Amino acid sequence: MATIDVPEQVSVLADAEALRKACKGWGTDEKAIISVLGHRNAVQRKQIRLAYEDLYQEDLIKRLESELSGDFEKAVYRWILDPADRDAVLANVAIKKLSPDHHVIVEISCTRSPEELLAVRRAYQARYKHSLEEDDLRPSEIAPTSIDITTSNRGGQSDSGGLRSSRHIKELLVALVSAFRYDGEEINTRVANSEAKILHEAVKDKEFNHEEIIRILSTRSKMQLMATFNRYRDDHGTTITKNLEGDSGDEFLKTLRATIRCLNDPKKYFEKVLRNSIRRVGTDEDALTRVIVTRAEKDLKDIKELYYKRNSVPLDQAVAKDTSGDYKALLLTLLGKED
Repeated sequence: MATIDVPEQVSVLADAEALRKACKGWGTDEKAIISVLGHRNAVQRKQIRLAYEDLYQEDLIKRLESELSGDFEKAVYRWILDPADRDAVLANVAIKKLSPDHHVIVEISCTRSPEELLAVRRAYQARYKHSLEEDDLRPSEIAPTSIDITTSNRGGQSDSGGLRSSRHIKELLVALVSAFRYDGEEINTRVANSEAKILHEAVKDKEFNHEEIIRILSTRSKMQLMATFNRYRDDHGTTITKNLEGDSGDEFLKTLRATIRCLNDPKKYFEKVLRNSIRRVGTDEDALTRVIVTRAEKDLKDIKELYYKRNSVPLDQAVAKDTSGDYKALLLTLLGKED
C-alpha cells in the first residue's frame, strides 16, 4: 500500500499558483513546496506541471532546480518526474557512474511490471536519444573489477574474475532490461521442477555465468520464478541466494543475487536497501531517496512494516534521525509521517 496522503479534491491551478508564490521573492518557501507536492500523486503532479507552464510560460521542474539545492533538490526532482521518466533518469545516473550501480538497473528491470518497464525504455530513448540496452552494453561504462579470480566456465577455459564479471553483468542487465514477461498468475510445476535442477547444477558447478541462468531469470514470469525458487529451497534445504554467496568482490555474483531477490521478494529487497542506506557510516542519501520516492505510491507501507519487524525501530524514526532540514521533511511526508 502507498504511504502518501492525497486529498480527495485538488485544484491544480491553485497548486501551480502556490508553487509560483513559493519560488518568488528573496527566499524560497520550501515548506509550501513540500505541502503541495508531498501530497499529490503522479497524475496530479503532471497536471500541476502542465498548469504551471500554461500560466507562467515556464518549466516548473527547471524553476525548482534553480531554487533548491542539495539532497532536497534531488529528492524533489525525482519526485516530480513522471514515474517512467524518473526511472529513466535513475538508470542513466547509475550507468554513468565511475563504478556503475548495477543494482539500480536490476531494481528497475525486476520490480516494475512489463508495461512499466516498456514505458521506462521509451522514456529513456526520448530523453537520451538512444536505448537503455545500448548504454548497458557500452564497454567504457562497466569497468572490470580489480579482483583476479580464476574460474572455470562452460568451455573449460579460464579468465579473470574481473573480466568475467564485466562481460556477464552486461549480458544479464541487457537481458533483464529487454524482458517483457508474462504477468499472470499461472505457473507450470513441471517447468519449475526442471529449472530448479538446472539452476542447482549451474550453482553447484560454479557456472554462475551459465546461459541457462540468464535465460531463466530474464524470460520467466515472476510467479513462475517464485515456484522455481521454492522448489530449489525444498529440494536442497537452502535458498539459491545462500548458495550464491561467494567472493564478496565478485560483482557478477552480487548482481545475480540482487536480481533473484528483486524477482522473488521485492519488498524484502527494498527493506534491506533502506536498512543498509541508514546503517552505513554516513547515510546513503541516493539509495534512501530512490526507494522512498519510487515506492511511496506503491508498497512503501508494507516495506515500512517489514522494516519495523526486522529492526524494531519505525522507518520514519530512523529516517528522521539520519536526515535533516527540508530533505528530512519531504521524506517524512512521503512516508506518511509529518515532521
